[in-house]
Amino acid sequence: MQRKKILILDGHPGETSLSRTFAETYAQAAQQQGHEVRMIHLSELQFDHDFGQGNYKEFKPLEPVLEDVLTDLEWSEHLVLTTPMWWGGLPAKLKGLIDRAFIPGRTFDTRNTTRIGFPSPMLTGRTARVILTSDTPGWFMRLIYRQAMIRQVRDQILGFVGFKPTKFTYFAGASDPKPGNVDRWISKVQQIGAQAA
Repeated sequence: MQRKKILILDGHPGETSLSRTFAETYAQAAQQQGHEVRMIHLSELQFDHDFGQGNYKEFKPLEPVLEDVLTDLEWSEHLVLTTPMWWGGLPAKLKGLIDRAFIPGRTFDTRNTTRIGFPSPMLTGRTARVILTSDTPGWFMRLIYRQAMIRQVRDQILGFVGFKPTKFTYFAGASDPKPGNVDRWISKVQQIGAQAA
């Protein structure tokens, strides 16, 4: 197996969570297989997650922790994001990290465009895995919500800057898991971590 540079972003804003457990489980399994791993815990980052005026010409200077996130993204070959789904989307602090750090000139190029007119992605050649927890049953997520959050993260965020393909692992019933579910989920994360998938 080819050794990979893996960046793991624990996207839960709390200090303890299933997302953190999954991030650390994946990291341990990947490291045991010889992969190089860097870990970011969102709860440990201090930054202003309000983008402000929404202007790409005069955006706020990045805090050092956001510069570090960008450096780690540029270093990585594979990104693992662990996050809950809250109110149909990403936690506010995680969305704020994306709003602030995924900037032109570092993650996409507005001066060069794709065939359909989108800015050119600057983080191409990388893959991603999102480990998503929710209380929404999987069938409801697919049929009623039409996987809106999954499409947003896959296509409008990670795909937009070059991470392709992005694979998803979805665990439902996370707030009050049935007996044995967490152990099964951890086992699944260990498997994909060992495969660096």
